[in-house]
Amino acid sequence: MLVLLREHGLILQQDKVLPSVVGFIAGESLSTSWWRHRRARQIFQSLSALADHPDVLTTKLVAGKVTFVHRRLWPHLLAVAAARAAWQLKGITKEARELLAQVEKAGELLASGSPARELERRLLVHGEQVHTTAGKHLTRLETWAEWSRRTDFATKLSPSKGRRALERTMREIGGVGGELPWE
Repeated sequence: MLVLLREHGLILQQDKVLPSVVGFIAGESLSTSWWRHRRARQIFQSLSALADHPDVLTTKLVAGKVTFVHRRLWPHLLAVAAARAAWQLKGITKEARELLAQVEKAGELLASGSPARELERRLLVHGEQVHTTAGKHLTRLETWAEWSRRTDFATKLSPSKGRRALERTMREIGGVGGELPWE
C-alpha cells in the first residue's frame, strides 16, 4: 500500500470512486462496510500498517473521509490546515468553537461526537483514533502546531500553494472538484 500511496500522494480508507485501500485489496468498490468482506483481515492489517508508517499522515482531508497522505504532500497539507482561513471558521458551531478553544489551550485532548468531527473536517485540528483501556473509541485531537512539534515537521509554503498542490493531486487521482473542504 505504501508504494501506491507514494505514487498517488493521497489514498482514502474506503471510497466508491477514488483510490482506496479497501478498493485495492477487495478488488472492487464496496457500498457496505469492509468488515464483512472475505479479505477483512488483510484490509485491517493494511490499514493499520499504513496508519502506523512514519511517512503517512491520516486525516479527514477528502470528503470528510479518512485519507492517508504521503509525506511528500505534508508541506502542502500543513500550509492549508494551519492557515485559519475563512472556509475553516465560517459557520462553525458553538460547540466546535468551544472544543477548539479547549484543544488550543491544552495542545491535545481526547474527544468524540460531532464537534470533534467538525474540527477534523475543517482541518482545524489533527485527529487520530484511539482505543481507551475501557474499550471506548475516542479521537485524540491536537493542534497543528502540536503535531508539527511531535513530528518535527514544518513548512514555509503559503496556503494558496498548498491548496493548488492538493487540488492538482485530487484531479490526478480522479477527483472532479468539491472533494476538498475549501471547495
